[in-house]
Amino acid sequence: MSDTNTASTPLADGTPAPRADPSAPRSGSTARASAIMAAGTLASRLLGLVRVALLATAIGAAGQVSDLFTSANNLPNFLYLMLAGGVFNAVLVPQIIRASRQPDRGADYVSRLLTLAVVALLVLTVLVTIAAPIIVEVTTSFTGARLTLTTVFAYWCLPQIFFYGIYAVTGQILNANGSFGPYMWAPVANNIVSIGFLLAFIALMGTEQVERHSPDSWTGEQTLLLAGGTTLGIIVQAAVLIVPLKRLNLGLRPKFGLRGSGLGRTGKLASVTIVTMLVGNGLYLVNLRIATIASDARPALLAQDPPVEIAGSTNLEFGTMLYQLPHAVIALSLATVMFNQLSSAHADNDLPAVRATLSHGLRTIGVATVFGAAALLTFAGPLGVLFSESPEVAAINGVIIAILAVGAPFLSANFFLNRVFYASEDVKTPLKIQLILSVVGVTLALAAGMFDPRLIVPMLALAYSLGNVIAVLVSHVFLTRVIGSYGAGHVFDVHVRLIVAGIAAALVGTVLCWGFGGYSDTGFLWQSRLNAVVVLAMGGTVMAAVYLLMLRLLRVTELQDFVAPLFARFRRSTG
Repeated sequence: MSDTNTASTPLADGTPAPRADPSAPRSGSTARASAIMAAGTLASRLLGLVRVALLATAIGAAGQVSDLFTSANNLPNFLYLMLAGGVFNAVLVPQIIRASRQPDRGADYVSRLLTLAVVALLVLTVLVTIAAPIIVEVTTSFTGARLTLTTVFAYWCLPQIFFYGIYAVTGQILNANGSFGPYMWAPVANNIVSIGFLLAFIALMGTEQVERHSPDSWTGEQTLLLAGGTTLGIIVQAAVLIVPLKRLNLGLRPKFGLRGSGLGRTGKLASVTIVTMLVGNGLYLVNLRIATIASDARPALLAQDPPVEIAGSTNLEFGTMLYQLPHAVIALSLATVMFNQLSSAHADNDLPAVRATLSHGLRTIGVATVFGAAALLTFAGPLGVLFSESPEVAAINGVIIAILAVGAPFLSANFFLNRVFYASEDVKTPLKIQLILSVVGVTLALAAGMFDPRLIVPMLALAYSLGNVIAVLVSHVFLTRVIGSYGAGHVFDVHVRLIVAGIAAALVGTVLCWGFGGYSDTGFLWQSRLNAVVVLAMGGTVMAAVYLLMLRLLRVTELQDFVAPLFARFRRSTG
């Protein structure tokens, strides 16, 4: 998902904008805003890990119902991203920043934008929900009772599309006005609601390990607690942004009509972006359908003597959530703040500032993502234990996590490269890029589907990692044609030193993991989730210490971009 500018495309509408744009924090304010966002994301992701662990307890990671719910619950998020997410998450910020420079601070534009968004999202959600049976049949390989239950879950989950959209557009309005915290902290409320319903499910309906839930024994009450609780969490996530939106004092009100609002320009950009998102996120639906081939083969394999456990779509989902954790906590927070800087720099026709921001962002983000990849590879086993109902499933999870971890730094790097494209408001080049990546992705997914069901999901994980690497290479080629050299050699040099530091930390972590029985079927860390948490806490602390020491020895100055805001906060709290 990306937007680039071509050399022939104007960077702005001709009038230089003032440098003192409140929506574009610089240096120290960037660090503070990123720290606030990272803290909110970290809190949300930690609660998300708790939620997923409870979900694995409730319905398992390799149970007969787990993949059905995962498939249905992922549909609203990805259908939203396909049909509207690119517009709300990328196109709108530059437009809102442009409108905020008007005498009314963009109130008229934002009022019309919100009104249009509510109507469009409502119509879209109703149509998609009505089409739930068709969508489920197209996107999964399930049959019989499994298909029926997945469709029931979809009816409960698809209304989330409306609230995902309201959350996104409201959050982007806040971000464009320099209010970054609420957007990242809102998911905390979502997770708290979901955790409450999962605890109720476990208490009232029992755990997967005891009950062995199946489509034949599933009840309406279970659907209400599981799917209903999940959807309520998304509703709350959107609702909590209403208060900070009111605090902007823009005087927003329902307002229809497009003439003179500037939404015509937004519509032109959005039309191409929607096609780009359809192509890009359509790839996910291909991956989902391929993964459900393995899921549908699971009951027969479990019925064998001895039973054979295999990875399904839920295992891939858990692994994906973990490998994206460094990206979500650090890279996404930093990139979201720097996106405003990139948009302002483009509005000022300041390409040197664009290149400097990009280079600095890639190097800074790498400090977190390379360590994250090293930690995920080292502790894939204990991480797998957290989201499993048995040591066998934990081992399956660990394999998926390890494969995905390799691509983690490339995921974040490509995301940040794409922010430059979006900031330039060029929506044609990203479509070209996405078409290339989708052809590669579909080819890799179809190749994965040709393997034995036991290998399909691991091969899909490998396809994800290869896709992330290829995405960086393709985006780099297109981007350098637009803005010229942005110091990729310097970025590469820093990443080589980061990898050396990561390898040193991983070696120490591996020794510690071995000491706790990580490479023995009866080892300490495989015995319980509490044991795994102990190993993760100790190992993560040791690895972080070694990594930081190596960064200092290797003179990686980008480390200061992380520790400086923390030290500043500590001094303010103790001063």
